[in-house]
Amino acid sequence: MLGESHALLVDFPEYQDKILMLTATDTEFAEDAKQYHNLDTEIRKLELRNSPTSDDFMHQAKLDRTVLKDKLYLQFTQA
Repeated sequence: MLGESHALLVDFPEYQDKILMLTATDTEFAEDAKQYHNLDTEIRKLELRNSPTSDDFMHQAKLDRTVLKDKLYLQFTQA
């Protein structure tokens, strides 16, 4: 859905403790999580405002978000 939040804590509430622990103790995880959050926020803003942007830009932003989400997911499920 357009404008839907894909925040890690929204999509994976069962891993909240691990996500918060890794954010506090693992610098790389924290930076990747911050980048993920920023991408998700940017995508939602563009969708909700129906802001003009190229399809290529939106596709790349969503791909980048997915790649980061997969990387973060592997980290907090294996922690």
